[in-house]
Amino acid sequence: MAFEQIVFYAFSAILVFSAGMVITVRNPVHAALFLVLCFFSTAGLWLLLRAEFLAIALVLVYVGAVMVLFLFVVMMLDINIAVVREGFARYLAVGGLVAIVLIAVMAMVVGGDYFGLERTPVPEQIGEVGNTRVLGLQLYTNYVYPFEIASVILLVAIIAAIALTLRRRPDSRYQEPGRQVVARRGDRVRLVSMKSEERR
Repeated sequence: MAFEQIVFYAFSAILVFSAGMVITVRNPVHAALFLVLCFFSTAGLWLLLRAEFLAIALVLVYVGAVMVLFLFVVMMLDINIAVVREGFARYLAVGGLVAIVLIAVMAMVVGGDYFGLERTPVPEQIGEVGNTRVLGLQLYTNYVYPFEIASVILLVAIIAAIALTLRRRPDSRYQEPGRQVVARRGDRVRLVSMKSEERR
């Protein structure tokens, strides 16, 4: 067995283990940390495929920014785990059926005519151009519509995350910029006339 195969199986085993832990652990913070491990394992697999740009982008964008946002949202929402876990066994069969359908759809997409692996340029075809330029050409020519749709979905997710964290609690302190802007000096400052003290 070659060294690349050993590294591939090692990263694949870590990826499968961490992906299983993401959906099985009870603590959402631990799930987010296992998802970070998934991203690192995927980046290692992409390095084996000579897709350096994708590996670095995955680590910088998802691990460095998106997962930090996820952790902040999870900690700020103060999720009640007991309420979330209610009805888990009742919907397990439906969830398993949905998972099987998703796996079948993903298999059809990978082997399709539009998104098939045979349409992906291999490293020998890239030559001196570099995989970053080839990736840009593929994104903004053949896959421009899926790229734009993914951008809109990410924008909606960002707006939803902001809306979820802006809920007001009775015990939290917050500022209202609108009231601060229209405030006048007479509303905030009161002049009191006092007699001066006389020295004896």
